[in-house]
Amino acid sequence: MLPLLECLSPVIGTTSVRQLSRIASSILAMEGRVTMLGISRWTPIGGSYRTVQRFFYTVLPWATMLWVFFREHLFNKDDIYLLAGDEVIVTKAGKETHGLDRFFSSLYGKPVPGLSFFALSLVSVQQRKSFPIHIEQTIKTPEEKAAALEKKQAKSQEKKSAKNSKSCPPDESSLQDKGDKALLKNKGGRPPGSKNKDKTQVTFTPELLRIKAAIARLLGFTNQFLPLTYLLLDGHFGNNNALQMARQLKLHLISKLRQDSALYFPYKPSNSEEKTKAKYGPRLDIGQIPAKYLKKKTTDKNKITTEIYQATLLHKEFAQDLNVVIIVKTNQRTSSQSHVILLSSDVNLSYEKIIDYYRLRFQIECNFRDAKQFWGLEDFMNIKETGVTNSANLSFFMVNLSHYLLKVTQKGPLCSVLDLKSHFRGYRYAEETIKLLKEKPDPVLLGQILKRLSSLGCIHQHSHEATDH
Repeated sequence: MLPLLECLSPVIGTTSVRQLSRIASSILAMEGRVTMLGISRWTPIGGSYRTVQRFFYTVLPWATMLWVFFREHLFNKDDIYLLAGDEVIVTKAGKETHGLDRFFSSLYGKPVPGLSFFALSLVSVQQRKSFPIHIEQTIKTPEEKAAALEKKQAKSQEKKSAKNSKSCPPDESSLQDKGDKALLKNKGGRPPGSKNKDKTQVTFTPELLRIKAAIARLLGFTNQFLPLTYLLLDGHFGNNNALQMARQLKLHLISKLRQDSALYFPYKPSNSEEKTKAKYGPRLDIGQIPAKYLKKKTTDKNKITTEIYQATLLHKEFAQDLNVVIIVKTNQRTSSQSHVILLSSDVNLSYEKIIDYYRLRFQIECNFRDAKQFWGLEDFMNIKETGVTNSANLSFFMVNLSHYLLKVTQKGPLCSVLDLKSHFRGYRYAEETIKLLKEKPDPVLLGQILKRLSSLGCIHQHSHEATDH
């Protein structure tokens, strides 16, 4: 482990590298919750509880560490990499943990008390894997908290008003003046005197400002070595503000639009002599998309027909043309239909790549699963800012480390993190057992013992080169 992490010595020093090597070896072999006390129980000589504490309360440049390790051990110059971002919520109890607040969790479907981290990952197109590269904790500003409270109160008041108006509808004859009658009719339209706005000039929310700053820092030390073109974000960021943020960073956004998004075809004059300032043509009807935009149509054995359309469309909330891919699925037995709308700011990108790249965005969710299930993201009990930062980043560092170890020590693509942990746990048991022997066995027998014990519990056997490595 120590030679593997030697590339980090110029960044954090030899002492921290030595501590990290012992902690990483322990996490790979240990069972149970990944806490500082749990780690110290599995560390060899030189990895006491105090040593583990010193590491977790040392300020470390994790963004640089993650990048250096990726560049030295995981980067493939012939591969294509995409930048993906997403938020992960870690539930926590108590009141003292740094950054503790209520965040919406998609797993629970409601706001829960916990910590929020925004992760940026480099996604490999060839390997179909995601490598965490920048992790930053989300700390809500007082302005965000006040805005969230105001929005909640407004929503509650709206529901209350709707309930009252439904039970007691207003009588038009009882209204005092014409203004109240006009309010009742709720006439729409553009306010008189309003002017067109430059939609490229937007005011970013605190959330987008944090994400923009994080991406800018990441691009600062990756662009010279690894130029990035596309930014993958989920449907929460399928809006003009997020697109303008990406364009300001010289990236193209790939995201998802709401199913009920109002999309329009560009206006085409009926003849060449017509002069008009019209921009928007007819509105897109998902049920009746012109056949010329159909790119692919397939029907599977379950009688589900999938139609893929691609067109350059307009949205009144966006500042520029959108490269839109619409995936429509129809059940031929029941005639029920569903659809997904993907967007890209790169109007020249093919529909195959838009679908493939957005599908690859889900690999970052696999990083979150592994970090929580195996590497302690859900287990740590640190409450101070430095301890929380180190615990979260260590979990994602172990994700990258496990990617490399699975590649060099395991046999076949079916090997999982469970196989990796079983291998290191068995190897640790074998080492401790050999220490008790008065005389060490000959090298051939020693290799057979290590190989046999390190295979206990593995679903897929490791390769013969594992022991030599």
